[in-house]
Amino acid sequence: MKTNASHPPKLDRALARLQQAIGAGQALPDLQELAAAAYLSPFHFHRVWRALTGETVGRTAQRLRLLAALHRLPGEASVTDIALRVGYDTPQALARVFREVFDASPTQLRADPELCERWIERLSKPLCRDATGLSPLSVEVVALQPLEVVALRRQGAFDELDAGFGELFGWAAQHGLVEHLRQLVGIPRDDHRDVAPEELRFDCGLVFDSSTPQPPAPLRCLRLEGGMAARLRHVGAYSGLEDACDRLLAEWLPGSGHALRDAPVHCHFLDDPEEVPEAILRADLYVPLAG
Repeated sequence: MKTNASHPPKLDRALARLQQAIGAGQALPDLQELAAAAYLSPFHFHRVWRALTGETVGRTAQRLRLLAALHRLPGEASVTDIALRVGYDTPQALARVFREVFDASPTQLRADPELCERWIERLSKPLCRDATGLSPLSVEVVALQPLEVVALRRQGAFDELDAGFGELFGWAAQHGLVEHLRQLVGIPRDDHRDVAPEELRFDCGLVFDSSTPQPPAPLRCLRLEGGMAARLRHVGAYSGLEDACDRLLAEWLPGSGHALRDAPVHCHFLDDPEEVPEAILRADLYVPLAG
């Protein structure tokens, strides 16, 4: 099974490693191993995987486990043996997932081969993204200068990030730096679509056109290295930036002739959500490129 006909063959190496582990009843490979199989850095692997398959690595693993279980149902193996073979600790754990996904128990699906085959067909392919109705991407390759950023790590819901920038602005105002503000920078450390709101990590940052004093903890200074990057202008709710990044990785990167660089994706927020309607908010998304 391929991830998608247009996907890089290297990503299929990671998929094959997942399938091998599940087929052999082994522990799932970790992110480092899967990224190495795809010749991608762990930093970008999960983003590329989701962009090209339409699902997270965890969702792929669950889908492949269920698919392996469905393929074994017509045989003589017991449900307990099947559960253990595909990586579930108990038959009850497998039955619970079956009820959640198929609204049927393993025994019920075993007794209905036609329904079982329909689910096998459905689970044999990932949820590939549909670009129908979306406007064409306009991506530029640009050379970035290094940025010195005063940053604050926030952990919590994406919609609450404004509080982080508020703390940074308060510090900048105390030191007379507001007039020297050059950019508002965001560096996502997690994907808000994949983690619980309370676990989301995001670095809010300010860039100034003058030197700044050492900020007190929990503020800190960090450096975004310069280099080549793909720049995509996003217009709309800032919560849509991850979807925009997916499109860049899935639609533009494979045919661009460029490869990813092991550096964080970041964005420049160009508008204030408190002053500009959500539908016309602007942000530039930067995806680091090698070379």
